[in-house]
Amino acid sequence: MPSTIRAARSAAGAAWRFWIDRGGTFTDVIGVDGAGRLRVAKVPSHDPDAALRGVRELLGIAPRAPLPRARVAAVRMGTTVATNALLERKGCRLGLLVTKGFGDILRIRDQSRPELFDLFPQRPAPLYRLALEVPGRLDVRGRTLEELDERAAAAAARRLAAAGCEAVAIVGMHGHAHPAHEKRLARICRAQGLREVFMSHAVEATQGLVARGETTVVDAYLTPLLQRHVQALARRLPGVDLRFMQSNGGLAAARGFTGSRAILSGPAGGVVGAIAAARRHGVKKLVSLDMGGTSTDVAHCRGELERAAGATVAGMAVATPMLKVNTVAAGGGSICGYANGRIRVGPESAGADPGPACYGRGGPLTVTDCNLVLGRLEPASFPAVFGPAGDRGLDPAASRKKLAELARRAGYPAAKLEQLAEDCVDVAVENMAKAVKAVSVQQGHDLAKDYALVAFGGAGGQHACQLAERLGIGRVLLHPLAGVLSAAGIGLAALRELRRRSVGCDLAGGVRLLRTRLAALEAPAVKKLRAAGVKAKELRVARRVLLRYPGSSATIAVSFGTLAAMRREFAAAHRRLYGLERPAPRLIAAAVEVEASGPAGSLAGLRRPRAAPRPLPARIRMRCGGQASKAPVHQAATLKSGARVTGPCLVLEETSTTCVPPGWKGEVAADGSLLLRRAAVRRPPARRGAGKPNPARLEMFHSIFMSIAEQMGHVLRNTAYSVNIKERLDFSCAVFDARGDLIANAPHIPVHLGSMGATVKAAIAANPRMRPGDAWLVNAPAAGGTHLPDLTVVTPLFLPRERRPRFFLCSRGHHTDIGGRSPGSMPADATRLAEEGVVFDCFPIVRGGRFAEAAFRTALAAHQWPARDPDQNIADLLAQLAANAKGAAELRRACTEQGLAEVIAYMGHIKANAKQAVLDLLPRLRAGVRTVAADGGGQVRAALRPGRGRLLLDFAGTSAQDPGNLNAPPAVTEAAAHYVLRCLVTEDIPLNAGCMEAVTIKTPAGSLLRPGPAAAVAAGNVEISQLLASALLGAAGAAAESQGTMNNLSFGNARFQYYETICGGAGAGPGKPGADAVHTHMTNTLITDPEVLEERCPVILEEFAIRRGSGGKGAARGGCGVIRRLRFLEPVEISMLANKRRVAPYGMRGGGPGRRGQDVLLRTGRRVPPLAPGRWRAEAGDVFEVRTPGGGGWGKA
Repeated sequence: MPSTIRAARSAAGAAWRFWIDRGGTFTDVIGVDGAGRLRVAKVPSHDPDAALRGVRELLGIAPRAPLPRARVAAVRMGTTVATNALLERKGCRLGLLVTKGFGDILRIRDQSRPELFDLFPQRPAPLYRLALEVPGRLDVRGRTLEELDERAAAAAARRLAAAGCEAVAIVGMHGHAHPAHEKRLARICRAQGLREVFMSHAVEATQGLVARGETTVVDAYLTPLLQRHVQALARRLPGVDLRFMQSNGGLAAARGFTGSRAILSGPAGGVVGAIAAARRHGVKKLVSLDMGGTSTDVAHCRGELERAAGATVAGMAVATPMLKVNTVAAGGGSICGYANGRIRVGPESAGADPGPACYGRGGPLTVTDCNLVLGRLEPASFPAVFGPAGDRGLDPAASRKKLAELARRAGYPAAKLEQLAEDCVDVAVENMAKAVKAVSVQQGHDLAKDYALVAFGGAGGQHACQLAERLGIGRVLLHPLAGVLSAAGIGLAALRELRRRSVGCDLAGGVRLLRTRLAALEAPAVKKLRAAGVKAKELRVARRVLLRYPGSSATIAVSFGTLAAMRREFAAAHRRLYGLERPAPRLIAAAVEVEASGPAGSLAGLRRPRAAPRPLPARIRMRCGGQASKAPVHQAATLKSGARVTGPCLVLEETSTTCVPPGWKGEVAADGSLLLRRAAVRRPPARRGAGKPNPARLEMFHSIFMSIAEQMGHVLRNTAYSVNIKERLDFSCAVFDARGDLIANAPHIPVHLGSMGATVKAAIAANPRMRPGDAWLVNAPAAGGTHLPDLTVVTPLFLPRERRPRFFLCSRGHHTDIGGRSPGSMPADATRLAEEGVVFDCFPIVRGGRFAEAAFRTALAAHQWPARDPDQNIADLLAQLAANAKGAAELRRACTEQGLAEVIAYMGHIKANAKQAVLDLLPRLRAGVRTVAADGGGQVRAALRPGRGRLLLDFAGTSAQDPGNLNAPPAVTEAAAHYVLRCLVTEDIPLNAGCMEAVTIKTPAGSLLRPGPAAAVAAGNVEISQLLASALLGAAGAAAESQGTMNNLSFGNARFQYYETICGGAGAGPGKPGADAVHTHMTNTLITDPEVLEERCPVILEEFAIRRGSGGKGAARGGCGVIRRLRFLEPVEISMLANKRRVAPYGMRGGGPGRRGQDVLLRTGRRVPPLAPGRWRAEAGDVFEVRTPGGGGWGKA
């Protein structure tokens, strides 16, 4: 809603300061005159000159008149120029120079697919036009492995210049710590006429080739464009103190404003503004809520800015420190709809044009429409700028019409339109609550203790109290500038310079080195701020060390100090974040960070002239919490300091509306802020859990249960020790009901989907007398296990005064080693289960709250081939127990907030909802059969037979049990069926036991899908699962075969063990090419970053590239596999469990097959034969080369 307050003519001679936030819909401009009087303008952002138009408006001069230089003292601005250029791919023409062997690394990235159930995943196109490799290599310690080829580098630079590249990004392996090659390449590029040169160590000097490389590319892509914009503005404001908001929460001088640090400048201003507003009232712990038309930004603060190491924006990973802001697609313009039996809100938005239905321009039903129908907005308070001609007020009738249409689709009676509107708002609030929890509760903060919610943005006040109730927060603060608080925060922000550099030393012996590195960062940071005008006495410098446990990449920042003080701060933060402290004698200083800042502004002393009251109704019919009443309408202009309000009521500011529900009271503070407190805890209206489910409650409970599983996963990842769980994300977490039926499974690894239910039921059957404080450990294939390294922890949840568990929490993680004949517990030539490691069949890992460490160690050591690293197993098990404890705590909270009967009822309802989604799929399925062969001669045959209300998946014709390890326990077949059905449905349906209720699975006894209890199964989980997915998708006619394998590579010796799965080509489909170099189907684990791999293992990664030409030909081609070359620096044993080395991935409808994979060990250039299929013994200097399969093509070329 545009709102303009013109400056008083009496201030015409004074120099003004302007604070500007250029948003997607409106540009907010705050002007402060020489007397401290504050004025506000809102200008539509579609005007390219919106910022200066707002300045002119506040100065009271003509729209195109020159700006009087003497009247503008300073401008502080947040801009979306960089963000929009990234979203629209309108940056500069860019080239990339990278170390030889890694020209495709920013295409492959971490090898994961962005959407787990998308059969045809597509990654964002790279920002660079051309990537060229340059010979020359340094190792992890900076030693020269290969001299930089300067002649080749010059030729590459000339190619980039000839291709029209305006800028070049330079990314060298280990360049963050050893930048010599990057610096030489930069000199060569400049000598060839390339002036805009960006070196990765200068952009972000931290370890991680992929993240640092992508950040450098983003910086090089955006900075030239951003600087052209900045300098053009500077020319129009000569002599003006011009500064820009950075994503890290600080200002930068015009010439220091770079693309990678400008992406979240608007949201960062909002966080700074929220902290400043809260500080005026003694509030240190807060959650900020910035709700606009399209999305909502939330953040957590405890008196100071909280930062993340980076974020993903428009598909690009940007690894620079930025404020920890979580964005959710739930704004006032979020579209309300109905699909699969559930009310959905967002992520689509109506935008500013056509806007919500009430704008009168044919827009859809949105959250704003629902608030209007509920009386949470006063139509008369909006200007007449709507309708086709922009001359009408809001149209509530249009909102009701669209609401009635939704009611018919969702099955609401015509008399229940307001109930439907309230339900839609409830869903939106639940989406926001989930976003808030991600930045607060998941970080170990208890929001019920002394927190306030600071709400702002155009729609923040409409939902603030309801969201606070959902989060257990008892206070809400709304500043009089709530509608433009991001602009205020930009004006108050301090000049800030952050510098970070990787170190990677042992903390105990590295304090002196850390002090030296910090000093080296501090000097240029201070110099830069002093040059920008910050006085020495105003400078503040914070020195921090980013600590982590050995083997982990999750760091915690602590203040640099004594060794004991840093250890204490790390331990306390770890306990708060993850609920436990790992006993670790060593801590690693991963990086150091210096933050230099100037003085920040304050809201104190600023005065906004009181606006004249408007002729508005004194009361409005408002509905809150299922109850309607005639609520008072207060105009902030009439509320003096000390005035009190009681809900239900509306409080109208010029740029925002606040809805105060029943049970809340408020008081106006001296600065005009509205301080709201919850006077009474409102219980949700009693609901009957049985009977027909409410579509909105169905969506809310789906979100609640999924959030619990996701929070469990967050705890597990951050508390685990092993690379497999922490880095590769080879784990899953899930929630089960009292029967052991799956309720919610966070979509981590597809092969775990649905397979843990059998494990929970096995634990229930084996332990009829469960007690609180018990937990069981399972990996036995006969008890729902998949393969032995996948250890599952099952924890029952008892409610007070109950003797039987109501729910179960479950976490499954791939442990690096669990014993067996080879490191990694996946011997390629195993013939018996015992050869693959230690078997745990409902082992009591916790009894009465006591961890059975001694018994567990005994079991690991007593095996014929003992586990190689029991300490790591224990550390990962403790992390799994912590994850389950987190799930139990959140499930208890849900029972308290929603009611036990309601929780249990909706567990049943969401299972029924998932079942119905599968039933709706059946008419679209045709009967089909597909046989897929394995390299060893076996085969999987799948037949789809859809019937009336049932789907039969018949695997008759599948080969008999394999004499080796190519056998899959029944849980793997169920997981593959679960995954394929979810892909075929194509809608976002709940992942729970209901998906399989209408499905019958038949597997032949004695086949490789139902092997005997002693059969080896290591390859079944990883390889047969892929063949199952290939056979089922082929039978459904959905897609050509993807690479058909996980390429399970493990190597190690007595000192270390390492395991990874390697991506390949995806299969093509009708009109859809397969993706290159991506994990497909039953796995989606990440691959370790090249620099991290070389730091942790005695290897050199010589090449990681796309295997061009390996995808099957066709009308739509199959995706290409990859080439991965590893040179070993010490002797190791190698195991490769893989398929599609003899049998090529099939094409469909005339499409060609993908190329087969290949594994070769080379010694001085000659092949070394394997000791057994898939097993080698390598010497130092040997090279192992993996070429992964391509995907099949679709249709005749």
